[in-house]
Amino acid sequence: MLRKLLSWRPSTHKPQTALTLTLRPNTPFPSLSRFLSHSLPTDPYDPPFSPTSKPSKPKKTKKSPVKDPTRTGPLKSDIPFDFRYSYSETDPSVEPIGFREPPRFSPFGPGRIDRAWTGTSAPAHQEVDTESIAQDRNRVLGDPLSEEEIAELVERYRHSDCSRQINLGKGGVTHNMLDDIHNHWRRAEAVRIKCLGVPTLDMDNICFHLEDKSGGKVIYRHINILLLYRGRNYDPKNRPVIPLMLWKPYSPIYPKLVKNVAEGLTFEETKEMRNRGLTSPPLMKLTRNGVYVNVVERVREAFKTEEVVRLDCTHVGTSDCKRIGVKLRDLVPCAPILFKDEQIILWRGQGGQEEESNVSKEVTSELMLE
Repeated sequence: MLRKLLSWRPSTHKPQTALTLTLRPNTPFPSLSRFLSHSLPTDPYDPPFSPTSKPSKPKKTKKSPVKDPTRTGPLKSDIPFDFRYSYSETDPSVEPIGFREPPRFSPFGPGRIDRAWTGTSAPAHQEVDTESIAQDRNRVLGDPLSEEEIAELVERYRHSDCSRQINLGKGGVTHNMLDDIHNHWRRAEAVRIKCLGVPTLDMDNICFHLEDKSGGKVIYRHINILLLYRGRNYDPKNRPVIPLMLWKPYSPIYPKLVKNVAEGLTFEETKEMRNRGLTSPPLMKLTRNGVYVNVVERVREAFKTEEVVRLDCTHVGTSDCKRIGVKLRDLVPCAPILFKDEQIILWRGQGGQEEESNVSKEVTSELMLE
């Protein structure tokens, strides 16, 4: 048997040398087996030590996409308001002067909804019946919550580790956020909304659009944290149909925010105001995606004694600086006269001067009476 094993040599082109085997009578049997294991040929193509071939796997065939048989045309939605990318950060009364992309390119996709995209919105076809909408909303909300129920919901959802949270950024109340809110409402009575960035300048506006577009009710508000309640009679199976936007549309071109000459001033006076603003110390420093809840009140208080105010917006971004200037112009009110190197220069305007003169007249009249 040993002679047969040693005579089985691999078929190679190299000259084979003779193998001599000497057996010692005193050596045990394991040493012989070890010697044979090291002396046997290691050619992988030499039987019976050749590796077994692995079974070939069948090739995967690409499956054709399954079409939805229920969908025969564009998606129809009974939502009564116009579809926009952002509801809280756009003003429908301001018409753009141009577009950065053709208005025919709808962000909902070609032929996916039964509304035409105008470049800024997708208007609803039917007329809005405010009475029926108010009745439906009151029916879903049901009876008002008691103080104990509100406290229980607040304690459950107000903490930072709450899993039912939506982050609201510089886009404000966006269209796709409404779908996220209803998805959370399927398994939770309320959703926690954390607001950051430019929209926090006007939290009342955010609360209004959240309640108006989603149909819920804000039951808790603390600085930039909101809790949106779905209602007692909310049924997830009867939720509104909200078609999703597939991409963010390019913002249209609006009229110039800062004019060369401020209204009510000459060119030299405008230049002097800008230089005064750049050299004055900043009222406050704003951070990127920060909480700007108290900025409006701080600017109003500063305008009681100062005519020009500077806001340091380093690392905030040019686009966010302009958004902040537009909101402060409408909320304070004031007139932004310069955006330079992420610095915002605000002028209180002629209305502030008239108020200051009226206050000074009242003070002088009181002193004369005394």
